[in-house]
Amino acid sequence: METDNRLQSFPSGGVAVVLGAGGIGAELVRQIGTSGRFDSIIVASRSPDSDAVEALVEGSGGVVDAVAVDVLREASIAELAAGLAAARARIRMVICAFGILHQPDGPSPERRLEDLSSDSLARLFAVNAVGPALVARHLAPLLPRRDRSVFAALSARVGSIGDNRLGGWYAYRASKAALNQLLRCTAIELRRRAPGAVVAALHPGTVDTSLSKPFQSGVAEDQLFSTDHAARRLLSVIDSLRPDDSGGFFAWDGSRIPW
Repeated sequence: METDNRLQSFPSGGVAVVLGAGGIGAELVRQIGTSGRFDSIIVASRSPDSDAVEALVEGSGGVVDAVAVDVLREASIAELAAGLAAARARIRMVICAFGILHQPDGPSPERRLEDLSSDSLARLFAVNAVGPALVARHLAPLLPRRDRSVFAALSARVGSIGDNRLGGWYAYRASKAALNQLLRCTAIELRRRAPGAVVAALHPGTVDTSLSKPFQSGVAEDQLFSTDHAARRLLSVIDSLRPDDSGGFFAWDGSRIPW
């Protein structure tokens, strides 16, 4: 059953930060904006002047602001955090909605050991795992100590070690597994520093975006989600999470995924 995306569990006001303005990221920004629960939404991407991001800003009625951030450069993330701190922004939600499946202009996800390369492994770990970890390093300290807040990152079911029955896709699987562990560690630390915070790894399902486009032929029609559907369900899951759920790995339908 579809659930309403009102994010009612968040106190009104404050700031939401979404890093990544691809298909899912952009739709998350749009739906968070229409929820009316936040005073401001920051969309951070490498191309804040792209047509897609400009459309988000122009259509938000002044709620959405775009900034340039390169998650491969820690100084860029630190600059974002410093700007938010200087503005005394009340950060209530941070979502890392970026990631890559394989190197741009490189080989497709590896099917065999012979397909592995150090460059591909390093690149995917840098984007999919190190990037969100550095976002947590710089933005998690800005979360409120007591009030409810969320730090979430888009993971993938294929990052589950317990659910891996097919193998392959070495770099993508391993980088998402590393992301999950980094989020788990973050959750444990924030239980002491910000007991009201919820940290979660989220699997959006197979979404009709450029990332999944080459691999959609084997996906059942009812399992290929629009960005609208994916964002709505992810925000519904976020809204349902409580501090006891922090450090968990959840699918788009709210079910827990094994590590």
